[in-house]
Amino acid sequence: MPGHAHSHTDDHHHSHSHGSGRTLLFALIFTTGFAVVEAIGGLMANSLALLSDAGHMFTDSLSLAVGAFCAWLASKPASRAHSFGLQRAEVLGALFNVLFMFAVIAVIGIEAIERMQNTPTVDGGTVVLIGGLGLLVNVIVAWVLMRGEQTMNVRGALLHVMGDLLGSVAAIAAGAIIWFGGPSIMDPILSLVVCLLILVSAIRLLGAVTRVLMEGVPQGISSREVGLALAEIDGVIAVHDLHIWSLSSTSHALAAHVDLEAMAQWQGVLPQMQALLRERFGIEHSTLQPEDAEIRLGCVIGAMCDGGELGGPSHFR
Repeated sequence: MPGHAHSHTDDHHHSHSHGSGRTLLFALIFTTGFAVVEAIGGLMANSLALLSDAGHMFTDSLSLAVGAFCAWLASKPASRAHSFGLQRAEVLGALFNVLFMFAVIAVIGIEAIERMQNTPTVDGGTVVLIGGLGLLVNVIVAWVLMRGEQTMNVRGALLHVMGDLLGSVAAIAAGAIIWFGGPSIMDPILSLVVCLLILVSAIRLLGAVTRVLMEGVPQGISSREVGLALAEIDGVIAVHDLHIWSLSSTSHALAAHVDLEAMAQWQGVLPQMQALLRERFGIEHSTLQPEDAEIRLGCVIGAMCDGGELGGPSHFR
């Protein structure tokens, strides 16, 4: 009698991890170098907008380093201790970056409020110059990250970089206003606005990370649609006990029981199901358990006589 069948592909997530690792390493080197320059410029100009942007870039360096390390971990093959490999490392890296970003937002927000009450003199010209260079650096790094593999790990690092980019824009705007005679209080006000914008993105990414860690159905995949599609294959009576979850942001898995008209049909049905899952839904790893529909129907009828229910939220036919 045929048993359950597995289908999985490891090479694709290894290539995702290697590619994202190189992208993150390039961004790390580029970002760290300019963070030092911007911090010095912020101290010279006495600008919170520049110092907060430099602080963002230093946190970027840490987040990019964590991201590159997690990408390296995720590229490791499966082992007896970790049968799915270490693909979840990239999700943990993204979680670290989001939580770290919350801390950065809080620190800069508190400092901005204090400076609004006691605003120091700001050198607008220096702020515009350093902010402009920072904007150029952030645009280049963001472009590199967006061209790379869009794993959750890279998204976490990109969140920091986009925060820096907005910080550079705020610094340029504040410096220009002050340079043309405007009040120095614009420097902390614009820093606070940037913090609020970054907070929105951080909350969204935290939701995506939480969904993966809580074994939720991947965003963009409907378990009902998957179950009905599998049940339409010739020889399949019903699909039940269907579970879909994410191993990482680019790797999804499925487990299900399949009721067949006849167990002898399994060798022909299995390749069709695996191809459907892979090509239509992007699910590379599947564990499918064939069952004889007549035998299971007798068990279900017996359960109904005992007060049970036919079907359920994961039963498709």
